Amino acid sequence: MKEEDKGYVDIWGDNVKIKDLGISMILCIGLALGGYILAPDNSTQPLLFGLSGGVLGFIISSIIIKPKRNITKVKGDD
Repeated sequence: MKEEDKGYVDIWGDNVKIKDLGISMILCIGLALGGYILAPDNSTQPLLFGLSGGVLGFIISSIIIKPKRNITKVKGDD
């Protein structure tokens, strides 16, 4: 393993930085759990608030954490 690849972990065939993965997991879990706890005690409200918190966490994570891929096009692969 190269020295520059030591901070990454392989998830579903994609290399992810461990720090970025932890930040996004804490953010998504925190918002989903917070939405679930703060929801009114109605039959479906905790589910909807929890799911909304998870989606909001995903959106914030995708804005904060930028992709680190370098895509190169090889001539002749049209």
